Amino acid sequence: MNNAVNVNVVHESEAQRQHARVKIPAKLRYLGPNRETTEARIEDLSAGGFAFHAKQPLKQGEVYKGRLMFVIDNLGLAMDVEFQVRSIEGDGRVGCQFQNLEQQDIATLRHLITSHLSGELVNMGDVLGTLQRDNFTKARKRKDGTGGMSALGRLRAVTFSLGIFIVGLAAFGFVLKSVYGLYFVSHAEAGLVSVPGMNVTMPRDGTVQSLLGANGDAPKGAPIASFSTSMLDVLKGHLDEDQLSPEKVTELFGKQMTGTLTSPCDCVVAQQLVSDGQYASKGDVIFQLVPRNSQASIEARFSYRQFGQVRPGTRVNFQVAGEDQIRQGEIISSTSLSSADLSSDLRVQIKPDEPLSSSLAGRPVEVNSDRGPSMNWFINKAMAHGL
Repeated sequence: MNNAVNVNVVHESEAQRQHARVKIPAKLRYLGPNRETTEARIEDLSAGGFAFHAKQPLKQGEVYKGRLMFVIDNLGLAMDVEFQVRSIEGDGRVGCQFQNLEQQDIATLRHLITSHLSGELVNMGDVLGTLQRDNFTKARKRKDGTGGMSALGRLRAVTFSLGIFIVGLAAFGFVLKSVYGLYFVSHAEAGLVSVPGMNVTMPRDGTVQSLLGANGDAPKGAPIASFSTSMLDVLKGHLDEDQLSPEKVTELFGKQMTGTLTSPCDCVVAQQLVSDGQYASKGDVIFQLVPRNSQASIEARFSYRQFGQVRPGTRVNFQVAGEDQIRQGEIISSTSLSSADLSSDLRVQIKPDEPLSSSLAGRPVEVNSDRGPSMNWFINKAMAHGL
């Protein structure tokens, strides 16, 4: 038995015509090469094109405009069409293909051809009924599963779907983070870096001149600034009426007495509150001194409703203004009473895990306490269940 396959055999469906051609009485009126209107009789017609004998030479491949005219029930039916010349025979026969046909025109042509092939009489009512209904349906899906899309189309679809997925995932993450922050994170209403220190005040009214720069060392008893005051201010209260003549007052007012401000501890100058040469009143704070090698702490204020979340021993996270680093610490004390009345706030003191520089004194701090489940919490739970 010979099982050889003849590769030259072609199935009839591959060689048959794409559309059936019929001879229907119809005429074509079209614009020729010279823009002259010419009328010709249609030799045969199909859903894809038609043929006729041209009275003027036409160019193969050119697109022309015309009008197909049919007679139905003694009524004229005209259809504006565009056609491309595909073949020209020696006897003047021209084969044309329709271009850019509308759906109504396609439905009308197919109805005329089908009725002619089946031997039915065509009337105007059938044509109008054909035009009123939807004669088209969706194309069948291809077996390759691509839905007829090109590689570029599939890439665009995948990119668009991926973009929608990323946007949805980001929105879900934002909502999840907001809910987590609402139920599991306690935020301080205010906070600052606090350093235990001492204040140096102005002993008399006058001007001050610093002898140290910013963050300068101030050993105990060392001069840190000089001040000058009017002699009249020094002798005020020690002069009798005979010494308060206008000439004497003017003389005393013009004289200046200088003095020195000394450091009361082995400290570092943290801040100078009165600029050099500026006038200061008696008792005004001139310098803020911080003991050498002292460790700064964090003071924060929480709402009284967060009483259970900010107890001593609670771990907190904080960030000092001007820094990108997130630091950790522990609450070492919590107070809610003031000397005058009950306070609606909780004042807590936080000890940082790592020493803070005293130069950060007075900077605002953002403090929060995260009491939600962490990654370690999930790991411990998994290990407890033997996973």
